[in-house]
Amino acid sequence: MNDKIKNRTSRRNFLKTAAVTGAATSAAAAALNTISPTLLPEKTVFDANQSHWCSALPSASPALQKDLETDVAVIGGGFTGLSTAYYLKQNSKKDRVVLLEAVRCGNGASGRNGAMLLTSTEDRYMEWGSDPTLDKRIYDLTVDNTHRLTQLSAELNFDAEIELNGALQMCNTPEIAEQCREYCEKAQRAGFPCEFWDRQKIAASLGTSVYPGALFDPNCGQVHPGKLVGLFKAAAQSTGVDIYEATPVIHVEEAAVISLTTASGKLIRARKLILATNAYSSKLGYLRQAATPVFDYVGMTAPLTVAKLSQIGWMKRIPFNDSRTEVFYLGLTKDNRIHIGGGPVDYVFNNGLQEPAGASSRFAGLRAELGRIFPALANEPFDTTWSGAVDMSLDQSPSVGQMGKYGNIFYAIGFSGHGLNLTSVFGRILADLVHGRAKEWAWLPYLNRLPLYTPNEPFRWVGVQAALFYYRNTDPKLP
Repeated sequence: MNDKIKNRTSRRNFLKTAAVTGAATSAAAAALNTISPTLLPEKTVFDANQSHWCSALPSASPALQKDLETDVAVIGGGFTGLSTAYYLKQNSKKDRVVLLEAVRCGNGASGRNGAMLLTSTEDRYMEWGSDPTLDKRIYDLTVDNTHRLTQLSAELNFDAEIELNGALQMCNTPEIAEQCREYCEKAQRAGFPCEFWDRQKIAASLGTSVYPGALFDPNCGQVHPGKLVGLFKAAAQSTGVDIYEATPVIHVEEAAVISLTTASGKLIRARKLILATNAYSSKLGYLRQAATPVFDYVGMTAPLTVAKLSQIGWMKRIPFNDSRTEVFYLGLTKDNRIHIGGGPVDYVFNNGLQEPAGASSRFAGLRAELGRIFPALANEPFDTTWSGAVDMSLDQSPSVGQMGKYGNIFYAIGFSGHGLNLTSVFGRILADLVHGRAKEWAWLPYLNRLPLYTPNEPFRWVGVQAALFYYRNTDPKLP
């Protein structure tokens, strides 16, 4: 796609504008930006998971009851933390690995997302980077990971409802569809197995005729997020990882041997620390400028009858998203529920994690969009709705690496909507970094580079609001 179209269609591109609008440029503003975290300390709160997927989350492990020492401590029981812990123990049985989760495994974005198992990274998803060869290598890495997930599911006899039927990125206007066709032709020459679908082919497979074109990636798919959490927890425990839930860490003291203090006063001493905290990272004082938590919304119908599905015409279980800046995404579950998420997002001042007051209007917007896409569902109510924070990086690029005065803190952040697949890719990378195998990943552009700097409050709030206003008024109008 050319730059004009790419900038218009890049998913959640608004944070780039937020940086420009909210940047502190004067000396006084720069000073305020520096001391803002001290003047405006963030509240350590954890939003409850109320998603459809959470009913399938694994049974919670007991909370930590005593002080302990470990080789590696992992903070965060989502996909990043659980997969990292699994690969750490798989690679080194002698090391003790302890995972600490504030609420329960999968309580955060891992257990309440849109269930799309996507290839590549957000900044490269169906878009070109500066090096097509590197784009293909990253793509192949993520495709390989989807097969690792299915293999792990088979090995543990644990059904996570992984379906690799492909996924579609829909084009909202004829202009974007034509650019998409051109992109697809170039991508095929570069070895990508994508296809361009016209309006008729989309309608034949999904039953909707509102999109003039789409790009199909056969290596994508979908999964049950709650069950995928269960798969990784089972995998981690099978290798000997100690998991403690309802054990929030409230303080990190860096040293050659790191000290972690929990809310109950228990102390963990660890030689190495994994921050698998994503949207919650700033609550521990880390990675505040690397990512911004924004609220995403999802609604899901009750199971639809075979007759209703036939009326709709969604014949193939293929998830899809559109090409707007604040993207809508949809999927069809194995028990025939349709879920729709995305659309307008919200940012709560000072990285807040409590659902905004206007959430009801966001869910109403999802209902209206579902009826627009599938007129037969115009009066179909949602059986379940939920929201929650996801971490968005300024440039939609993720980051994985090593930091800290003693070089014994490791992190992954900025998945920006691609975390369902990418988190466990980075889990493998984190395990290699801990075990001194960073050279194996030297080719990866996301290694040891933090996303573009995001200013502190109040500039962050001003910038995000201005960017949201800008994109909501400049997105292509629907035909």
